[in-house]
Amino acid sequence: MLASLPMGLFPMLGFIVLGVAVGAFGTLIGAGGGFLLLPLLLFLYPHERPDVLTGISLAVVFANALSGSVAYARMRRIDLQAGLVFALAGVPGAVLGAMVTSRLDRRIFDPLLGISLIVGATVIVARSRQVASAFSSPGARILIETDGTRHHYKPRIALGAALSVVVGFLSSLLGIGGGILHVPVMVYLLGFPIHVATATSHFVLAILALAGVLTHLADGSLRSGMDRALPLAGGVLVGAQVGAWLSSRVHGPWIMRGLAVALAAVGVRLLLAH
Repeated sequence: MLASLPMGLFPMLGFIVLGVAVGAFGTLIGAGGGFLLLPLLLFLYPHERPDVLTGISLAVVFANALSGSVAYARMRRIDLQAGLVFALAGVPGAVLGAMVTSRLDRRIFDPLLGISLIVGATVIVARSRQVASAFSSPGARILIETDGTRHHYKPRIALGAALSVVVGFLSSLLGIGGGILHVPVMVYLLGFPIHVATATSHFVLAILALAGVLTHLADGSLRSGMDRALPLAGGVLVGAQVGAWLSSRVHGPWIMRGLAVALAAVGVRLLLAH
């Protein structure tokens, strides 16, 4: 039966399956999956321009984040007030980052991404012992999920807005969506509980990724990648729902440990390739 399928269908099915996996894990940890997808695209297409691959990645990240945000919104786990502030602050940086990517050579882009991932993993491991205090610290804000779970915290909104400008720039520049940066920042610096941080980060990520995608569409760099972006996006729409469902069944510290391991592994692999 497989032999009767058109040859062009095999890559498409592979992209769909990859999209499901990326969407599930990316939504689980609130990172959108771009940090996994982009390195894979770099390995699969070693001669493709960075702006084309980041455009594909951001398109998939947007689909993932949009689907995951819908699932998290049903759980009432998103801090909409903080999310809107962070997203509006980060959009200018996201547009600028997408524009700068076209000026980077692969010999610079690949190691830069690898180093960024390793640094992110190191920060998470170094600060992992402080996660518990983020959950137990009382604050001025109370968020109640649909299942009755209560989160007490006092977020640092002004600092978060300032940092979101940097996160928006780096997320579009590297094509990874920013979740790997935003989740640790929200947990360790801004005072958010992990599950609220992952959900709110996903909401912010959808808006920032859309800004990057529109920029890549405007400059034409995404057009040649649509044949890969569409099946990947279809897969992540399904995977994101799975990841959101799993998020209620995985303890917060394990989410951060999984994020750290994934970042380090992908970062080292990118550096070893050069």
